[in-house]
Amino acid sequence: MRNSINDLLRDNIKKLTAYKSARDEYTGTANIYLDANESPFPTTNNRYPDPHQTELKIELSKMRSIVPNNIFIGNGSDEIIDLLIRAFCNPGKDNIVTLDPSYGMYEVCAAVNDVEVIKYKLDSNFNMGIDRLLMTCTKDTKIIFLCSPNNPSGNAFAHEDILFVIKNFDGIVAVDEAYIDFSMNESLVPNIKNYKNLVVLQTMSKAYGCASLRIGTAYADDDLIAVLNKIKPPYNVNGLSQNKAKEVLKNQIEIKKNIDEIISQRAFLTISLTAYKEVVKIFPSQANFLLVKVLDAQALYDFLISKGIVIRNRHGQWNCDNCVRITIGTAEENQTLLSNLNEFYHAEDIVFG
Repeated sequence: MRNSINDLLRDNIKKLTAYKSARDEYTGTANIYLDANESPFPTTNNRYPDPHQTELKIELSKMRSIVPNNIFIGNGSDEIIDLLIRAFCNPGKDNIVTLDPSYGMYEVCAAVNDVEVIKYKLDSNFNMGIDRLLMTCTKDTKIIFLCSPNNPSGNAFAHEDILFVIKNFDGIVAVDEAYIDFSMNESLVPNIKNYKNLVVLQTMSKAYGCASLRIGTAYADDDLIAVLNKIKPPYNVNGLSQNKAKEVLKNQIEIKKNIDEIISQRAFLTISLTAYKEVVKIFPSQANFLLVKVLDAQALYDFLISKGIVIRNRHGQWNCDNCVRITIGTAEENQTLLSNLNEFYHAEDIVFG
């Protein structure tokens, strides 16, 4: 990376003076707070939360073996994606590069910010050719978003390929590891000390069972984290979410048990689905879902909806003709899914166990 983080920033962001909240000016403990125009009545939630999520960052830093200054916490990863685009991409001029197919919010956030999206199409097995990817970038490409394991395909990209992109791209490389806990691959978080243009996105919505809390995390060099802190809303993560997330992180044994169960059920469901001749292909997955190609995705989707089972119809995305995405449920939920597939495909004689 030849450019510094500051060189990549939009000029107006360089000049921006960050908003200082009352809790930025005073961070100690007082007897009486008359500084933030809060309600004085003790309703449990009458005080603003910690704007920097200090205690939660300390818990995360223990897990990741990095200092809190290398951590940013957002209102879900979606907020972080939006902040990255707002910080580095000039509206109407710059662009981002995303994989196709991949997570749709990269494109949505870019569109909201009037930033062009260049889609790099993965091959028929959802593999990534790194030389071709870099050739897709233009002089105005500021961010490459790489989702690994990728959504909806479920495959993870080799570390050496991702690192090659990071080393040979002059902008920001955002690696979205929302599903890393279900993968054989190690996280790229330790690499942030070597690459100033790398930002690793993670979430507590998947493996940690905290989707309703909206806790997204970014791990990056101090300078990049400082930019995100500069432009974020003052109290972007509510106090209830911060407290609950800290509580969840302290129960690593339960988290590991749940992850192992999902990986086990993913293997079970993969094998079970091969019993149906109408299932054309099951794509290898390192996530908590399977992408499955069937003869008629819409018909299957409609039938399962009628039975109260919701899956995701991905037909229409690049390389996903007649593909459905099935999240790995509990053992009981997966058995119920298979029972209904038996009915839909008239294969009542198939028994799974």
